[in-house]
Amino acid sequence: VMRRNPFGMDICCRKGSRSPLQELYNPTQVSLSNTAILHQIRRDQVTDTCRANSVSSRKRRVLTPNDLKHLIVDEDHEMIYCYVPKVACTNWKRVMMVLTGRGKYSDPMEIPANEAHVPSNLKTLNQYSIPEINHRLKNYMKFLFVREPFERLVSAYRNKFTQKYNTSFHKRYGTKIVRRQRKNATQEALRKGDDVKFEEFVAYLIDPLTQREEPFNEHWQTVYSLCHPCHIHYDLIGKYETLEEDSNYILQLAGVSNYLKFPTYAKSTRTTDEMTTEFFQNISSEHQTQLYEVYKLDFLMFNYSVPSYLKLE
Repeated sequence: VMRRNPFGMDICCRKGSRSPLQELYNPTQVSLSNTAILHQIRRDQVTDTCRANSVSSRKRRVLTPNDLKHLIVDEDHEMIYCYVPKVACTNWKRVMMVLTGRGKYSDPMEIPANEAHVPSNLKTLNQYSIPEINHRLKNYMKFLFVREPFERLVSAYRNKFTQKYNTSFHKRYGTKIVRRQRKNATQEALRKGDDVKFEEFVAYLIDPLTQREEPFNEHWQTVYSLCHPCHIHYDLIGKYETLEEDSNYILQLAGVSNYLKFPTYAKSTRTTDEMTTEFFQNISSEHQTQLYEVYKLDFLMFNYSVPSYLKLE
């Protein structure tokens, strides 16, 4: 997949209206142009990080269709969204279902969460031919949402390993983690894998064998590996910390903000910075350093500073 000039002049537009890409790079409204500057800074940060780390960040020159399965396509509004689990992706998938459903859905929150994750409900970029993929990468507005990497990691751990209902994760990953990281594990723990400690999870992530065996699960895979920001030029990088503003800005660019707002809800169980700090209390500085190395590109690329609670070696 080729890297394209984001200002490609052959941006086609919907009949009689401007495409989100045109609206982003040549805003007609003042309110949009102020926000556009912020997003330009975020884009530049990604470009600079990719350039500075070109050896590690561009190991693979060409993307394969399999690399594009996280990119959801909205044909009607000419947008592509790369979803990152644990960064409001359920709500964004719901919004994409409203946008692409041609009137089938009107309220994102009426779509059950599990329905938002059914693959056939949304079309992903890997389902197109190579010329169609290149055309969309060049002409559609591409966006993703990111989150402080360790906060996202703790959120994934809490969701997948501390909830009793996630038995498929316990069986698939928990048993493997217990077997590999726990000395004198009981037969029950080896069979169920439902009591993985955060320290064991971290040890599993930094174990070289893990990376050699198979790619990380998408819930703890780096954003860099899920969305390939050094190969694909994202026009907008939304942040979990400014989720509402960034999301509604995208809907404004798409020209749908008069009837569609991003769902807001206060989730009391949300993983916070304080909570993340607590989880890292028992991680040795050696393991913290190794874990930071795994997620380092995400920290740098999306401008997250090294957390103050880390004791890096």
